[in-house]
Parts: sequence; structure tokens; C-alpha cells
Amino acid sequence: MSAVEHPLAVALPRAERLHDHATLEAAIARMGKAIADTLGGERAVFLTVMNGGMFFAAPLALAIGCDLEFDYVHATRYGDATVGREIQWRRRPQARLAGRTVILADDILDEGYTLAALRDYCAAEGAKRVLIAVLCEKRHDRRVAGLQADFVGVEVPDRYVFGYGLDYFGQGRNLPAIYALPEGEA
Repeated sequence: MSAVEHPLAVALPRAERLHDHATLEAAIARMGKAIADTLGGERAVFLTVMNGGMFFAAPLALAIGCDLEFDYVHATRYGDATVGREIQWRRRPQARLAGRTVILADDILDEGYTLAALRDYCAAEGAKRVLIAVLCEKRHDRRVAGLQADFVGVEVPDRYVFGYGLDYFGQGRNLPAIYALPEGEA
């Protein structure tokens, strides 16, 4: 198959590895302890944001080390594209959120439109608090006003990033590290 059919084969050799697997594991362990300390034994609803969040959410849940109720949500602005558009709801959580603490576990906080919509949905469902845990936070000033992550694994530059849940045209989510394309490429 050609490079056009598998753009990752072209992108990966040009990409810079930003965070290796060991660095990501250490960041997730640190986050898990901080979340457990914040929960103080409370049984929260742990919502994985699909698809990208699942690679990060599983080791994070193990690192939290206290009982959690698990569910997932699937809302996206990207699909397999590299540019965001309107939010598409593919699955809403089934767990009861009213009166509960909800942890949203996602791969990245970039501009934040998806996470803001998810946070607002949880609040509208009666969640008493919504904690946002992201593996990566992109450094720029284009974020949705008032949105911030409560727990961040690593920072990434304002470039197109992929790996460890983040995809490049639907590929590369299962890479064990995080990579960035050269500036100006997507």
C-alpha cells in the first residue's frame, strides 16, 4: 500500500518524539495519586472519552487505586480528520451522574470544545463536581474560556501531536510515545 493510504508511514519518520513511554507512565502514576488524594475515598464515576482517551484511561484508573464506577462517553469534533468541527455525540454515559463526582479522562486538552461540552453535560445531569484529567495539555492561548484540566500528565507544544491515544488520520493511537509533526504540518 502507498504512503497516501497510510499517512502515518510518511509522518512518523519526520516526527519528533516528545514523551517516551516511561515518561508517560510516570506522569500517569503521579496523576493517579493526586486524583486518589482529591477523592479521599469517594467512589467517583470515571468517564473515559472515546476513542483517544482509552489508552490513557486504563492505566490512570489502575493508578488511582480506589473504587470507581466506570462508564464511557463518545463525543468528537475530529473523527479521523485533523481539523475540528461541530461536536458529534456518539454515546452518552449510562451511569447516574446526579450528586456524584465525575472524572473525565481524555487524551488531550487542546482548544477544549469537546471537554467543555462533556463537562457541561455532566453538570446538567446533576454532577456535584466534574474533574478533568488529560494526558496532554497543548500550550497555546486558544482555549475555551474558563476551561482548565484539574490533572495534567504532560505538556505538548502547539503542533500536531499523535501517539498514546492521539491519532493521525485515524492511525497511530497505539504508539507507546507521543510525537509531534514539524511546525506548520498536519
